[in-house]
Amino acid sequence: MRPLKCIRPKGALGYKPRHSAHHGTIPMLDSAQQRANMVATQLRTNDVTDTRLIKAVLSVPREDFVPAALVPLAYMEGCIPLGKGRVLLDLRSFGKMAQLAAIGPSDRVLDVGCGTGYSTAVLAHLAAHVTGLEQERELAEIAKAHLRGAANAEIACSKMSDGLPAKAPFDVIFLNGAVEQAPLALTEQLADGGRLVCIAQEGPAGHARLFLREGGAVGEREAFDAQVPVLPGFEKIRSFAF
Repeated sequence: MRPLKCIRPKGALGYKPRHSAHHGTIPMLDSAQQRANMVATQLRTNDVTDTRLIKAVLSVPREDFVPAALVPLAYMEGCIPLGKGRVLLDLRSFGKMAQLAAIGPSDRVLDVGCGTGYSTAVLAHLAAHVTGLEQERELAEIAKAHLRGAANAEIACSKMSDGLPAKAPFDVIFLNGAVEQAPLALTEQLADGGRLVCIAQEGPAGHARLFLREGGAVGEREAFDAQVPVLPGFEKIRSFAF
C-alpha cells in the first residue's frame, strides 16, 4: 500500500494545522526520527518483532492524529486524550494487539473505536481493506479527513458495540480499548478463522485477549497484561441492590 496522505482538519476538537519547528512554534525532532525512536523503545523492547507491522508504524505520522496542543506528546509512552472522553492507545498496547491479530495482506479488518483514524491508517498498511468504526461523529469526521485518498480504508459512524453486521464477516476485528464483558455481538461477525483482539478488563487488571472463530465455535486465550480505558458501550452492566 502506498503511504497515506494525512490531512489535518481545521478547528475540530483542537485539531489545527501545527506549525513546524522551523517556525519555532512547536520545537520537535524530525518526525521520522521520533517514529524510529518510538519503535525502538516502545515496540522492540516489548517483543513486537513483526517487520510488516513495524514498517507500517514507521510510515504513519502519529502527530497528525492528536490534538494540536498535544503534538509534543505524540511519541511519548501512554494513551493520548483525543476529546469526547476517548484516547489514542499507547503504542505498546496497540503494537502487541496488532501483532497478536496476525493481520495478513488479504484480510478484511474492522477497526472498532478508531478515534481520529491512526489505528485504521496503520492497519491499512497490513490488510486488504480496513473499515474504521467510530460512534462519535466529530471524531469520525476527523478520521475521514485523515484517510481521504486511502484506497483500502474507510470510516463508518455508528454504535461501536453493534459492529457492522451489514459488512461482515471480517477476518480481524480490532478493539481500540478495553471491554468489561465478552464482545459476543462482534465475535458473531468474524469469518471462519477470524480473530478478535481486545483488552479484557477484570477489576483493576487488564489482559489482552484473542478470540478465534473456527467451525462455528469461538475460543479465546489471554496473551499479555495491559491497562487502557474501557470503550463506550463495552462496560459491564451494573446490577442494583435494593
